[in-house]
Amino acid sequence: MEILLSLQPMDERIVIIGSNGQIGTELAIALRAKFGLQQVVTSDIREPQISDPAGPFEIVDVLDRKTLHQLFTKYHPTQVYLLAAMLSATGEKHPRQAWDLNINGLLNVLDLSLEYGVKKVFWPSSIAVFGPHSPKTDTPQYAVMDPNTVYGISKLAGERICEYYYQRYGLDVRSIRYPGVISWKTAPGGGTTDYAIHIFHEALKSNRYACFLASGTTLPMLYMDDAIRGTLALMDAPAEDLSIRSSYNLTGVSFTPAMLANEIRKHLPGFIITYEENDPRQAIADTWPNSIDDTEAQREWGWKPRFNLSEITTDMLTNLKEKTQI
Repeated sequence: MEILLSLQPMDERIVIIGSNGQIGTELAIALRAKFGLQQVVTSDIREPQISDPAGPFEIVDVLDRKTLHQLFTKYHPTQVYLLAAMLSATGEKHPRQAWDLNINGLLNVLDLSLEYGVKKVFWPSSIAVFGPHSPKTDTPQYAVMDPNTVYGISKLAGERICEYYYQRYGLDVRSIRYPGVISWKTAPGGGTTDYAIHIFHEALKSNRYACFLASGTTLPMLYMDDAIRGTLALMDAPAEDLSIRSSYNLTGVSFTPAMLANEIRKHLPGFIITYEENDPRQAIADTWPNSIDDTEAQREWGWKPRFNLSEITTDMLTNLKEKTQI
C-alpha cells in the first residue's frame, strides 16, 4: 500500500477508536508509517488479533465515558479517528445496540474532542444513508436520503450531527461515505457488501461460492488501498478547501456478483458461483445506489481511485494465496 508522505507536524498525536476493524487495522498501519509508531494510539474493546508494529494500544469502549475520558486525558490527541460502529447486516439483528453505538459513541467523541481541543476528527459514513427513493445511478452528493436500515438511519443522523458540531462549535469533523470496502488483511465486519470479500476466500478454499446477493445486484465498491489513500487525502486537505461537513461521496468501481465471478474465473477457470434466495441482505442492497457521483471529492481534494475490478481481483487472489499459503 502506498502511503502519503507529506510533511507533518512532529507533535501530532493521533487516537484511533475501533482500530481492530476492517478499516481501522489498515488505517493504523498507514498512520504509523506516516507519523511514527508512538504518535498513533490504537484502541478497541479487545486486544487486536493481527500483529502490528509496536505502538501504544488501549482497551476502550466508546460508550464508556469514563474510560474514554481517561484516554483523552492520557494522550491529549490532536486528531481522532472514530471507527467503532455496528454495520448494516449486524445492525438489523441488534437495532437498539446499533443505534446506541453508532450515535452515542459519536456524541461522546465529539464532546471530548471539543473539551480537549482536538484539531481534526474523522468519522466514516456510508452509502447506506441513501434509500429506496434516492437516485440509483450516479447518486449525487445531495439527493433524497431515506434509509430504511438502522445502520443507514444512524449514519444519516451522524452526518447531521457532525455538520452541526462544525457549524455550531467550529469542530473540524471530516467524513467519507464509504461504499463496500474490499480487503484481504482482515475479515469483514457484518456488512451487506461483504460477499465481495467472502467470495475470494471461498474461491481459493473450494473453488465455489454461494452468494447471498442476486447475480445482477450492482453495488459501488472501493479497494482498501484506495480507501486508506482517500481517507488520508481528506484529512490532509486544507480546511478552507472543504465545503462539505456532512460526508463526502466516494467510490471506486461498481460491479455485480456475476461480474466479479467472471474476473475470478480468469485466474481460477473452474470457479462456480451459485445464488441463495430470500437472504435479508438482498433487501438492504436493493435500496442502495448502483453507482456514486463523487465529483466534489475529486474537485476539492483531488480524489481519484486507482484500482479497477481486474486489478482488485488480481491483488486479492495474490495476497490471499500468500497469506493462507494455498
